[in-house]
Amino acid sequence: MKIAIGGKGGVGKTTIAASLAKAFALKGYQVLAIDADPNATLASAFGLQDASDILPIVKMEELIHERTGAKPGTTGGMFNMNPRVEDLPERFSKSVEPGIRLMVMGAFKTGGGGCYCPENAMLKALVTHLLLDRKEVVIMDMEAGIEHLGRGTAQAVDRLLVVVEPGRRSIETARTVKKLAADIGLTRLGILANKVRGPQDVVFLEEQLKGFELLGIVPQSEKVRDADISCSAPYKVAPELLEEMMRVAERLIEGEGLGARK
Repeated sequence: MKIAIGGKGGVGKTTIAASLAKAFALKGYQVLAIDADPNATLASAFGLQDASDILPIVKMEELIHERTGAKPGTTGGMFNMNPRVEDLPERFSKSVEPGIRLMVMGAFKTGGGGCYCPENAMLKALVTHLLLDRKEVVIMDMEAGIEHLGRGTAQAVDRLLVVVEPGRRSIETARTVKKLAADIGLTRLGILANKVRGPQDVVFLEEQLKGFELLGIVPQSEKVRDADISCSAPYKVAPELLEEMMRVAERLIEGEGLGARK
């Protein structure tokens, strides 16, 4: 199963991504968690104390030069648009939990001629490999948009999950992501509601998100906030968060017709 997770900054999508990865691992799946957000914090959500020491793939200049034939930071010119990447997940992922490995990719360059650069060629090839060729569960924590996905890879995404909180800006982001995803043929989209304070928030979200599939509701939790302060994995200190992610994982497994273990 291949899952992409997006949402407005601050809604807790990285907490959700880490907790969902843990839920799949507890169900017996091998999970590859991908941090594709420019503000790379997925390692911290697994409770890694040395999270800042992990170098994103996009910043591995020697590797990018070796595989593409061009130096990072250059645009135009001749370079390999389809570099070899199949060895990268094993080489540059880190075990963070039993059954879970983490890989930090970094962000696509945008603006000007930045989209035609060796860094983007490397990331595009890597995303294609992760979504089309890998056999384990892949959970990709993305930024608000869907820059890492293209028409060729969107069809391999089993579900695009958008994390929202009770707020209009968060809802607008979800609507924008839905439109962008539809433009590339990705229609398997679901909503995970986070930081829900009570029944009024649930009613608000249901009214504002008509036409979306609501896959899970995570209540507001001081324990999750405290976990962030102490650099602990939120799912270890907030059992209700992990319990809900276990239910979400089960719904996803049943919806895709997968077995209980892969």
